[in-house]
Amino acid sequence: MDKRAQILLKTLVEHYISEGQPIGSRTLLQHSGLDVSPATIRNVMSDLEQLGFITSPHTSAGRVPTKKGYRLFVDSLMTVQPLDQRAMTQLKSGLSSHNPQALINSAADMLSQLTQFAGLVMIPKRTRNVLKHLEFLHLNDKKILVILVTEDGQVQNRILLTDKAFTASELTAASNYFNSHCQGLSLEEVQTKLKQELQQMQADINRLMSAALDAASQPESSEQETVVIAGERNLLQVDELSTNVGSLRKLFEIFERRTALMQLLDHSQRAEGVQIFIGGESGYLPLDECSLVTSPYEVDGQVVGTLGVIGPTRMAYERIIPIVDITAKLLSNALSNQ
Repeated sequence: MDKRAQILLKTLVEHYISEGQPIGSRTLLQHSGLDVSPATIRNVMSDLEQLGFITSPHTSAGRVPTKKGYRLFVDSLMTVQPLDQRAMTQLKSGLSSHNPQALINSAADMLSQLTQFAGLVMIPKRTRNVLKHLEFLHLNDKKILVILVTEDGQVQNRILLTDKAFTASELTAASNYFNSHCQGLSLEEVQTKLKQELQQMQADINRLMSAALDAASQPESSEQETVVIAGERNLLQVDELSTNVGSLRKLFEIFERRTALMQLLDHSQRAEGVQIFIGGESGYLPLDECSLVTSPYEVDGQVVGTLGVIGPTRMAYERIIPIVDITAKLLSNALSNQ
């Protein structure tokens, strides 16, 4: 694509995001800054349409960007705007609590308020907590209670159903091994360590320890909240979404079940910096008319979760991206300073 076509596509996307109406060649001629004829504009627009970057709605002679057009705009043509001082002040003020859960809730609220879309924050997984103590207690022949205590005082109780009966001495040996070799490590570090070292222990004790760690990795119940969502109702005010009742209903089902969102955010957590999913790039049909902008956040240098914004594909990416990016950084700092 030559420079002229890039300028015209950039102008079209920016004006469509701002106005929400198909853009005609006359408008592009007025705002592109190019010294070309209307015929040249029309020819370039025709080429862009054939390449799949723009399309013509049936009700208008003007053009609108396609998902492919948005992707090229975001990757190559967009100029990200710095966050204004008012928004920065609002974020810093909102993320000033000394309670981790309150900080996470505030981050979702701030994302929603500043973007007027839906704000999402994935709750950090407990498995990243540093483990302090583990104990196995015998309940009956094949049922064992596992008690895990973390450095921050959280206590998790899990019941294991085993395929063999363990003696009290075997349970004590497993507890003692854990407490002498794994104290002060995170659950991920413990799992790595055990994979390397448990071959030397009895196979039955190996399975017992692995089962305990697997149980600790699971939520305490299916009702445990994994993603905080704020501002879902803002999407009801978005014309592109509110006119399609079927898609809107499916979108709110995702908000309610949260499983798909958790998978998306978990995937984003493994990438660095801001990630942008436009339409079908997310892999979830209810989000086909939406975009998801995400960024991981950290505690003491370790990524523990992801936050982001869900809105229409016609969103002001150049403004949303720095909001998500800076919110992630401020939340990381606030949580690390607890």
